[in-house]
Amino acid sequence: MMSGKRLNPAWTLAILTGLNLFNYLDRFVLSAVLPKLQAELRLGDGTTSWILTAFMIGYFITSPFFGYLGDRFPRKWLIAAGIFIWSLGTILTGFARTFEQLVAYRVLVGVGEASYATISPSLISDNFGPDRRNNALTIFYVAMPVGAALGNIVGGQIAAHYTWRDAFIWAGAPGLLLALVLLPFREPARGQEDHVGEGSTKPKLLDFLHLFRIGKYQLVVLGYTAYTFAVGAFGNYGPSFLVRVHGVPIDKAGTFFGLVLVFAGLLGTFSGGFAATAWQKRNSAGYAWTLGLSVAVAVPIVVMAFLSHQTTVAMACLALSMFLLFLCTGPVNTLIIESVPVNLRSSAMALSIFMIHLFGDLWSSAIVGHVCERP
Repeated sequence: MMSGKRLNPAWTLAILTGLNLFNYLDRFVLSAVLPKLQAELRLGDGTTSWILTAFMIGYFITSPFFGYLGDRFPRKWLIAAGIFIWSLGTILTGFARTFEQLVAYRVLVGVGEASYATISPSLISDNFGPDRRNNALTIFYVAMPVGAALGNIVGGQIAAHYTWRDAFIWAGAPGLLLALVLLPFREPARGQEDHVGEGSTKPKLLDFLHLFRIGKYQLVVLGYTAYTFAVGAFGNYGPSFLVRVHGVPIDKAGTFFGLVLVFAGLLGTFSGGFAATAWQKRNSAGYAWTLGLSVAVAVPIVVMAFLSHQTTVAMACLALSMFLLFLCTGPVNTLIIESVPVNLRSSAMALSIFMIHLFGDLWSSAIVGHVCERP
């Protein structure tokens, strides 16, 4: 673990953010190619919803395992393994011939992404002190909308001009090499930016249970769970909503949704994260106010998007609501990290992932899929 040269914190953040971009690109290719995949394999909405859910099963079930490992063992190796596994699963999705194979490969993608998502934020937190941590995490999570947008754009364009299978193969291939990028470097000691020595911070297995006794942490996770329930189905069925309800062509729907994710996601994540940092310096509840207000304003605008019969109005409301929903991306993850002891940060991210998906978007995509099949 201690061999090799320590990588500059700015470069560490840049690399992890770039890898996070591929993380979300691979995840959202599926939503862009969904209509063509369904047509070729003759899958209904109810059946297809379980392909979306399969990813979440692999993702949230294994996250506590990776969280425990991430608090005890060298994180760069766990991150590399996660990147390789999710990339392999994405490529294999392009070769799937049956519903069962699709489910198995999407579970594999979820397992790989669970390792990366639980461990990377703790690595960032050990490179940046409390005064810069939220801004660093905000930059890291900017890759969410950009990667999701590229997944929709790349997936939609390749599916329109080639096949949906090619979209998965080309999206997953770069990760097989990118998995190696952090291995030559030495990672920072846990808790070094919080002036806690690594030797005194290694957790025991039962320390994980302490997370259930931290009230602030539990409140953040409960709110995040409700948020994820709604946003999960919203993201998976966004392009399909435009195709079916408003008759937008599949490539244009994917491109619109992707471009909105890029601009609304970038502006929302950056402005929400940096504004929350400034607010937090003046008010200790600045992060929390950012979370509550952004969602409260977004909800009625989302409802308007779904009820409008005008395509232009619906698309404009979708864009504005996504901007508002992205305002809380950085602060919510910073609160998760900073509300727990430094030796439990990976475990805290892991438990958060487990809860928000078990009680959140694991069910929301399946519910929407079955509702769509109702006469």
